[in-house]
Amino acid sequence: MLHRRRFKQLSTFQYRLEEEAINLRKQAEAMPHGIRHDELLRKAGLIDVAAQVNKWLTSRGLQLPK
Repeated sequence: MLHRRRFKQLSTFQYRLEEEAINLRKQAEAMPHGIRHDELLRKAGLIDVAAQVNKWLTSRGLQLPK
């Protein structure tokens, strides 16, 4: 039987998302304008959206649909 290795995250999901977006923007700044530069900025934007959705889903004021 295979055993799944468990890894306990040391930082929150929200923090990791924010750090990844910052890192992608720094990488994009170092590159000349082009397709790869645009892809990095697009990924950073998608990660920002994911962070906002995560914040909304984990908020205390979230109401169940009726």
